[in-house]
Amino acid sequence: MSLTTTKSNLNGLANKLKGELFFDDLYKSIYATDASVYRKIPLAVAFPKDDNDLKLLIDFALQHQITLIPRAAGTSLAGQCVGDGLVVDISKHFTSILAFDEKAKTVTVQPGIVRDELNQYLKPYGLFFGPNTSTSNRCMIGGMVGNNSSGTTSIQFGVTRDKVIELKTLLSDGSKAVFKAISNEEFKQKCVGNSLENKIYKTIFEELSDKAKQQEIRNEFPKKSIHRRNTGYAVDELLNTSTFSTSNENINISKLLCGSEGTLAFTTEITIQLDDLPPTQSLVVAAHFTSIQESLQATVVAMKHNLYTCELMDKTILDCTKKNREQLKNRYFIEGDPKAILLLEIKAATDKETEALADQLIADLEQHNFGYSYPKLFNADSEKAAELRKAGLGLLGNIVGDNKAVACIEDTAVDLQDLPAYIKEFTAMMDSYGQEAVYYAHAGAGELHLRPILNLKKAEDVVLFKTITTETAKLVKKYKGSFSGEHGDGIVRGEFIPLMIGDKNYDLLRRIKQVFDPNNIFNKGKIVDAFPMDTSFRYEVDRNEPDIKTIMDFSDSEGILKAAEKCNGSGDCRKSTDAGGMMCPSYRATLNEKDTTRARANALREFLTNSDEKRNKFDHEELKKVFDLCLSCKACASECPSNVDVASFKAEFLHQYQKLNKPSFRTKMFANNVKYNKLGSIFPSLTNVILNTSLTKKIMGIAIERSIPKLAPQTLRKWIKKNKSKLQPSQPLKGELTLFCDEFTNFYDLNVGIDTIQLLTKLGYQINFIDHTESGRSHISKGFLDEAKELANKNIAIFKDKINKNNPIIGMEPSAILSFRDEYVRLADDKEAAKFLALHAYTIEEFLNNEINAGNINSSQFTDERKEIKIHGHCHQKSLSTTSATFAMLNLPKNYNVTIINSGCCGMAGSFGYEKEHYELSMQVGEQSLFSKIRKFKPNTEISAAGTSCRHQIYDGTKKVALHPAQLLLKALVN
Repeated sequence: MSLTTTKSNLNGLANKLKGELFFDDLYKSIYATDASVYRKIPLAVAFPKDDNDLKLLIDFALQHQITLIPRAAGTSLAGQCVGDGLVVDISKHFTSILAFDEKAKTVTVQPGIVRDELNQYLKPYGLFFGPNTSTSNRCMIGGMVGNNSSGTTSIQFGVTRDKVIELKTLLSDGSKAVFKAISNEEFKQKCVGNSLENKIYKTIFEELSDKAKQQEIRNEFPKKSIHRRNTGYAVDELLNTSTFSTSNENINISKLLCGSEGTLAFTTEITIQLDDLPPTQSLVVAAHFTSIQESLQATVVAMKHNLYTCELMDKTILDCTKKNREQLKNRYFIEGDPKAILLLEIKAATDKETEALADQLIADLEQHNFGYSYPKLFNADSEKAAELRKAGLGLLGNIVGDNKAVACIEDTAVDLQDLPAYIKEFTAMMDSYGQEAVYYAHAGAGELHLRPILNLKKAEDVVLFKTITTETAKLVKKYKGSFSGEHGDGIVRGEFIPLMIGDKNYDLLRRIKQVFDPNNIFNKGKIVDAFPMDTSFRYEVDRNEPDIKTIMDFSDSEGILKAAEKCNGSGDCRKSTDAGGMMCPSYRATLNEKDTTRARANALREFLTNSDEKRNKFDHEELKKVFDLCLSCKACASECPSNVDVASFKAEFLHQYQKLNKPSFRTKMFANNVKYNKLGSIFPSLTNVILNTSLTKKIMGIAIERSIPKLAPQTLRKWIKKNKSKLQPSQPLKGELTLFCDEFTNFYDLNVGIDTIQLLTKLGYQINFIDHTESGRSHISKGFLDEAKELANKNIAIFKDKINKNNPIIGMEPSAILSFRDEYVRLADDKEAAKFLALHAYTIEEFLNNEINAGNINSSQFTDERKEIKIHGHCHQKSLSTTSATFAMLNLPKNYNVTIINSGCCGMAGSFGYEKEHYELSMQVGEQSLFSKIRKFKPNTEISAAGTSCRHQIYDGTKKVALHPAQLLLKALVN
């Protein structure tokens, strides 16, 4: 197809679809990769709405001789979602639960339903879908079927193929076919006729009835004792049916489609078998070992104890968790410096039973002299350990620089009894290449995720990439293992299938593919006639690295480009609101891949790398579009396992982009709000009236529905100046601090400032007031980084010789004070001073929590009154600080019942929620994560919110007044 013809034909297709079709450079760039090392620019990206849309796409593919690439969450590690055809994303519209049979314990779903969301629906019935991948809060059942996923629970509940009952599909000619268990008589009837479905059944019968072919399959396919077998098409599974053996099991072709990576048919409905929920009481023994080999020998012993999970983390993974803000709190149980930890999960009906079973397990390990420490983790604590293990894959992206833990041999599975010997040989092989591999994951299933550390930007490492993969394939074959246990063949392992199952069996797979898909329209280049595994990488090999100059300092990642390249595609940013956390609020509202951290990082990488024609590589309208709905909540800086900080990327992008594209008046106004607030504060009452008229809002581009914050009758700075002599601390003096009078509290939240000052003085603290400049938060959010840098430098110069351990700087507005910890370090000329101040800059909540822990503040100073308080944390507080400090502070009154709302971003995000084009999304974000919860509170419940934007958004969304935590604590003070 020529480019002109392509665009014309794609426009025609777009007009026919009920769903959406995109073929612009932005969408093609963000769908060019998955979670693998590969990159292929697709022809277009489709979001079909129904089966008829899928039929139109199949017809289009046949007519124009292109391939369709099915995609769910796009977390494939082997390149299954990468191709130069038309990507078909079912994650947005194919998300329904269609039927549920509680008695039969089955459920029918569309392929885009998220695994954890399905289980949330099933939980009240005591049922769940067992296979459990580390991506379970965003991976979809369709993707799990395509990959035959398994995860941590496979040793108890099996793999996806074990659970599939029926698949409704569209075949490559557009016809419908239902694959389910059928009798031999029904199978014979299916073989008669001229439809594509008839031909499929007839070919399978003719091929697998041949005794010589059956024996070839049994000789060459992985051992049956390995329940994670994902190499090629599962023809070995079909042999274990009454059609081809003495088994009593009816044949079910859906077992063949499971693990076929979308290369045989397009699945539209999936019926799966469910399991009863496991026992409620859980205990994890975190066994510590001095070597990998010791941990593997211990695995053989441990697996005799009816474990529910048996997961390995090696020292490399454990060390990565030290550098991740979110996971740092989950590694509390680690003792010493283990080379490996096994997480051994036991479940039973009571705590007493689980402890007894755990003691038996520990005694067995000790008797064999395996391990040196065996901490027991109960229920919630065991979940923290599981989160630590789950994060392992993404944490590997935290390695600074171009060397990465590369997914190519990470999916090998062998018989459990063979595991120690296999790993011993594998380690020796890796040693011979000067490689120290990463070992983690499913030890109990005979599958470890093994990764070499390579730089695929270098030709020599690309050679090593293929060499190591080839040698590992030979070693797996020696042990009659499966080269893919759960992640699939895709591009990275596809070309090794002939080696793994033999040429005769490979030719059989080709004939099966040919009958299912004679025109190769389904996911070309996977499993059969696979793309080469050592081409089509994300990065050009031996390229000249682009020289990207930035005003913010990204040297901690060796530059902004490598900071973006840390995104490995794991897709944590696609988790739903129900999954907790707050990343990414705009994606949660739109369900568009474009609005994820991953998309923004991928787009930035793509356009910075491949825009040689531009002197300013940031000057792309596509980047403006992809960053437009980023709320700069900072959740990605902590929740993303690779700490991909898109908020910083957005600030830098806007700064660079606005060099050539002048910002609007509204943008300038929001960035320079202090300047305008100074003018407005001359006559604040008049200003407030004018600003809140519909005409003013319309002129300024602010949503008519939005109320504009009112300027206080006087600024906090003026109030301090008037009352400074009266602000003496109560005795005895407990310490001193310096108050940062941020611009938001100064102009809008006068009462917050006054109450904070009164609280601190009444508690016995000497407050130092220093004349300083604004924080620069508004400039940062709008990309005015020259101005922000100047402000940061001024504040650092003002405070650096005045602030220390005994005189910290304390802030009321989280986004302002936390700039000292975050952006100031990236902007400052005096880096050492900036880092020093970062260590001694605290939110008011953090400061008071430290004082509580030091014994300087206690409950006796506060009321005995009963009160219920709900805390909503500011996004930057959650990411860069903690809401636990607020919780501790508000729990000082002994009869206060305090809980932290499980809320994400409120949706306001500074000026974002005021802008007319963002208002609707802002309110949708608030509704999803916060408003609906607040409306259920009792009328007398107090709401705590430290952020000025949060308080304003809560009022606009619910008409409830939220107070700063310092105000609530002041009200509780009795002396």
